[in-house]
Amino acid sequence: MHTKALQIGDLTIKVPIIQGGMGVGVSKSRLAAAVANAGGVGVISGAQIGYLEDDFQANPIEANKRALRNEIIKAKTNAPTGVIGVNLMVAMQNYAEFVKVAVEAKVDMIISGAGLPLDLPDLVKDSKVKIVPIISSLRGAQLIIKRWKKKYDKTPDAIVVEGAKAGGHLGFKYEELIDGSNQSLVEIVSELTAHLKEVGLKIPVIAAGGIFDVHDIKEVLDAGAEGVQIGTRFVITEECDASESYKKAYLDATEEDIKIMMSPVGLPGRALNNPFLKHVEATQKVKIDRCFKCIYKCNPAQTPFCITKALIDAVEGRVDEGLVFVGANAFRVNQMTTVQAIFDELSPAFAL
Repeated sequence: MHTKALQIGDLTIKVPIIQGGMGVGVSKSRLAAAVANAGGVGVISGAQIGYLEDDFQANPIEANKRALRNEIIKAKTNAPTGVIGVNLMVAMQNYAEFVKVAVEAKVDMIISGAGLPLDLPDLVKDSKVKIVPIISSLRGAQLIIKRWKKKYDKTPDAIVVEGAKAGGHLGFKYEELIDGSNQSLVEIVSELTAHLKEVGLKIPVIAAGGIFDVHDIKEVLDAGAEGVQIGTRFVITEECDASESYKKAYLDATEEDIKIMMSPVGLPGRALNNPFLKHVEATQKVKIDRCFKCIYKCNPAQTPFCITKALIDAVEGRVDEGLVFVGANAFRVNQMTTVQAIFDELSPAFAL
């Protein structure tokens, strides 16, 4: 079977699947390399990636930079002909420094959301790194395109459109997510692709958020997307970097276990309504012993809990004591699988 490849600049992605960046520690070099070897884009999450470094508690910024560099090098070594990307949140403290590390480590692609990466072109200048913003509305895409074109004479190498069914932090208002008044992924993809055609821009659009099966992929391809980004399904793989307890939390989840919550980042997010979240909801405050300098807007004195600690606790296996981000379809995963098995299942959606 031949699939229609995704072209992002001079990068050819044989199977148009980008694995979503999932932090903390859920998607590191092992998962990213496996996805890249299967023909997609393997993505390392840069969020607090240095949590296993000996000096993380004392010097989180340097620990994160060191770990990010090492994970990129490891992934590229283990997938020498594959495409490796990193996901870096604009809301991160020292964002520019992490972009610089990724460029120096010769990552192929930087994907950025949780804010608008308005000055990303300047941070990667004189490199071959592809830059891909994540947006949740046509307006967000228009703002980035206008800014990049005017200030840097540059357009995005691709655009990820993330809908409301994604896991983790979401680019929609809390009220929209609760009452369902947000635009659907297909609607946003259709609007954006129509706009790009109208203004004569050829920018690949990648659909994300709730993509689960061949039907979902075909639906967004029909709307104009050229590829998809998938996160949730890759958590329940042998290659995923998270602990077995973390994966089991996904396997055990029911649809009723998944809820919208407000993150300390200031954005709504989708997570499992586990004992940790129930405790936060009941007390409105979990004691914070130290600040890990993750998000520039965070004020430890006011935030209800430390998101870094909550995500680390979860990924290391203390799932009842931590925050477990999930996509809306997490309840549909029911057995452990492999990255290659997922590609074998989903590749027919891109058949020529």
